[in-house]
Amino acid sequence: MDVKDSNGAILLDGDSVQIIKDLKVKGTSVTLKRGTLVKNIHLTSNPEEIEGRVEKVKNLVLKTCFLKKV
Repeated sequence: MDVKDSNGAILLDGDSVQIIKDLKVKGTSVTLKRGTLVKNIHLTSNPEEIEGRVEKVKNLVLKTCFLKKV
């Protein structure tokens, strides 16, 4: 089961990805801007989601359709 980003590149544990669209984080007042780098991602059991950390938010779950591999 391959996990792919918005461009079809395969993602692996530990990869870095970039956000391609401004995203609001539910439950906080934080908005992740386009171009924000998410380092050292972790794959989940769902192939459409990854876990990562951004400077303000820990244990963030992101949909792969909003990401591109760096």
